Amino acid sequence: MMQVSLIAHTPNPEQVVAAAAKLCYSDAHIETLLEGLTPEKSRDFLLMLSDLGHASPTEHASFTFAIEGVSRALLAQITRHRIASFSVQSQRYVRLDDFKFVIPPEIEAVPQAKESFLEGMRQDCAKYLELVQELEDAHTKKFMAEGMEEKTARRKASKLANEDARFILPNACETKMIMTMNARELNSFFRLRCCNRAQWEIRALAKEMVKLVKPIAPTLFSKSGPACLTGPCPEGKMCCGLADQVRKEYEAL
Repeated sequence: MMQVSLIAHTPNPEQVVAAAAKLCYSDAHIETLLEGLTPEKSRDFLLMLSDLGHASPTEHASFTFAIEGVSRALLAQITRHRIASFSVQSQRYVRLDDFKFVIPPEIEAVPQAKESFLEGMRQDCAKYLELVQELEDAHTKKFMAEGMEEKTARRKASKLANEDARFILPNACETKMIMTMNARELNSFFRLRCCNRAQWEIRALAKEMVKLVKPIAPTLFSKSGPACLTGPCPEGKMCCGLADQVRKEYEAL
């Protein structure tokens, strides 16, 4: 099951962004930069930036999320957002004895498909553990033949076994990560991944992230969500046709 937490963020993110904007547009000095930047004044600066389309000051506020219970398929998508930092649980160093996986809702909804999927996961799990053991035993034997003590040989062999056995693991395999993005990249991420045409899992993640950041920086993220919140749908003929419904949904967050 997906779990998302906001574990850290820039203190007073809207004031920090407002200070950057103030420096751009006034004869402010560093030592007095924060003077007068009340929440109301900070909000005014942020609204001005939004009206001007000047997004670079929003890069000074960053947000760090802990994400668990998502698939490796999602990992392949989210790391395409390159202006971000990721720390991901390694399948090379962590042996997946407790094999967990994500079941897509469309598979969950069809009993026969779900059973086929679960059988595939059971087979993948068994083959993974079998392959790990076969590789570990072979490497241990080799290292001991080279004169290595058995305990040391087994420890080294274990890591090598994980490294190659992971190739059999499916996209459904669960992973966990720490991810940091600045506010500008987050809004870009939300614009793309909150869209109804985004893949269901990353869309669900993006929506949860919107819920977490809005209370912290309500002005920075006042228009966060799919592109249709602030204008016409950019998807052309591929539009879902549900823009009004989507706008109501995000207004209620």
